Amino acid sequence: MVDRGASALSLPDDWPAHPDPILALNRMGSFDWDLDSGQFHMDARAHEIFDLRPDEYDGDPVTLAVRVPPAEGIRLDGLVAQAIKDGSENYGAYFRMRLRDGTLRWTHTQGYIRRDRTGRPRRIVGIVRDATDELSDLASRREEAALDDARREQTNVVQLTTAALAHARTVHDVIDVLKDTHGLTHLGATSLVMGLVEAGRIRLIAEGPEGSFVPGTLVTRIDEPYPMSEVVRTLTPRFIESPEEFAGDYPILWPHLTDLRITAAAYLPLIVQARPIGAMGLLYSDRQGFTQEDRNILVALGSSIAQSLQRAMFYEQEKDIAQGLQQAMLPRTIPSVPGADVAVRYRAATIGGSLGRDIGGDWYDLIPLPGGRVGAVIGDVQGHDTHAAAVMGQLRIVLKAYAAEGHTPATVMARASVFLHELDTDRFATCLYAEADLSTGVVQVVRAGHIDPLLRDPDGTCRRVPVPGGLPLGLSAEFGSLEYPVGTLELDPGHTLLLCTDGLVEQPGADLDDGMRALTDLIAAGPEDVRKLADQLIEVAEERGGDDDVALLLLRRRDPDSPQAGNRLQQHVAPGDPDDLSEARHMIRAAVRAWGARERSDEVELVADELITNALMHTEGAAIVTLRVLTGTDQRLRVEVEDSSSALPRRREAGESGVSGRGLLLVDLLTDVWGVEARGGGKCVWCEFVVPERT
Repeated sequence: MVDRGASALSLPDDWPAHPDPILALNRMGSFDWDLDSGQFHMDARAHEIFDLRPDEYDGDPVTLAVRVPPAEGIRLDGLVAQAIKDGSENYGAYFRMRLRDGTLRWTHTQGYIRRDRTGRPRRIVGIVRDATDELSDLASRREEAALDDARREQTNVVQLTTAALAHARTVHDVIDVLKDTHGLTHLGATSLVMGLVEAGRIRLIAEGPEGSFVPGTLVTRIDEPYPMSEVVRTLTPRFIESPEEFAGDYPILWPHLTDLRITAAAYLPLIVQARPIGAMGLLYSDRQGFTQEDRNILVALGSSIAQSLQRAMFYEQEKDIAQGLQQAMLPRTIPSVPGADVAVRYRAATIGGSLGRDIGGDWYDLIPLPGGRVGAVIGDVQGHDTHAAAVMGQLRIVLKAYAAEGHTPATVMARASVFLHELDTDRFATCLYAEADLSTGVVQVVRAGHIDPLLRDPDGTCRRVPVPGGLPLGLSAEFGSLEYPVGTLELDPGHTLLLCTDGLVEQPGADLDDGMRALTDLIAAGPEDVRKLADQLIEVAEERGGDDDVALLLLRRRDPDSPQAGNRLQQHVAPGDPDDLSEARHMIRAAVRAWGARERSDEVELVADELITNALMHTEGAAIVTLRVLTGTDQRLRVEVEDSSSALPRRREAGESGVSGRGLLLVDLLTDVWGVEARGGGKCVWCEFVVPERT
């Protein structure tokens, strides 16, 4: 077997190495403290660290007091005593020592406590070393870390502010972002001022905190000696780094700021496309000067604020134009309607982040017509922009003109559809036109793709009134389907007719029928006064929000003050039933005499009989006879005969021996006024007789 010792490499005689060379290589000194004798032995390197020559140290730890300041000595003694008391094996500490030249130097010591078998401490051996470079590096790292934290905090504030400014739509929104707790106040600013350039002047739009307003600075000229004026003139930021500098450069402004204890300020021009649109000032009460990095961050932030401010200004300008156009297109005033209470309301859509879209094509109109009639219109042009509003204005005007010309509701709607189609706008419109005779309460309704009207009874009950409809305006002309059926409803005194656009009904994620039911419930629970009810409905629409505008028209037929229905009787007459016809004649004769019109009873009965007979002879269905007493400037008796035929009666010349063709001549001769109205799929022939007032 090979001898391991003989084959091994020869080792130096002093192996393992003595620790002193190792400590010296690491620039460490060593000590050995005999706790029984109190002697504190140090090697040569330790003497160098304590800046003591060998002849200046006698081995007594007390001698080291010349280098260790009293406070540091007390701290070290306490640390060692606590380690001995706790049974610790070692301790370590940084302490300062005073060198021969009086300067302080950081030193590090680490000791190992050696105990006997009973646990009693007998010796402490350890090392000491110069820790100046180490702690300098540590301090530098801590300082750098603090700077990094500050940079990160400033960057975070800039990012948060920039992100918040991206959602600011108005100038007020921009100011709110800057004053918010996540805004520029996190950069340490005590006060914020901001002004906009207008016609060679700077108008102050924000100042804070409350009470910091400087008199005379609400509007200032650009050539005045103020810091905001200066940065606008020069397009250069102005950083003021001391109160003395502020007072010296701006003696007019400084006396008004002394109560704020301002120590520094930064004034930034707000520049967009090389043109100043305003200026902003940040005032500080705890800052002394600005680093280059501070300046760069504030200048960059000023640029972001300027961009947001310009967007907000453009938005407000476009919104003003859009709202002005909307108001110009809607009726400026609603005419007074004898015999009715009317309320109209409009609410613009609010679509966040879209310039010029707080406008739409919804409209309402009220059109006085001859004979105590009134036309009520509600409509909605496709789109939410100024184009939709412009189309709406044109459509509203022509529809009003067609109605005022005396056309029937169906004709009014058909002609309006042709007009919109010929505009070639690629827009369509829904519309509902209701022509109401307030003297009789008869309302003829034509619907072009619009939602149905609602009717509220005097007791508050509200219901949806189904009305047959045609295609939206524009589309019906494009597809050649211009026939619009006419629906009829009765508007008795106290009844309220409600016309609205779908913005009041539709809710995101909800069915239209559910929306109509919710609306009828809301109307039923609302106030009787139409103006208060309209306000309540618009308030609900405002709270709900939504991306569609709302137009609303309410018409309530009043009881007094205007022509309105008094007594009313109605009789159904079946074809081929002589009993029904006899009962109708009896009802007419009795009613006319009971209502004090005996002297005209023969005329009324004769005309009514003629109209009923014509209805039964020339149609396949039954006839409905209605008698009304109308009161107003004079008292009239109205006879209405409805049938299911849309064919209008026409006058014919009767032969010498013929009995046919004389009916309408007789009606025209005996009545004071007569006419024909379309009623759904049929018609109503009516006539009126002026009768003396009942006493």
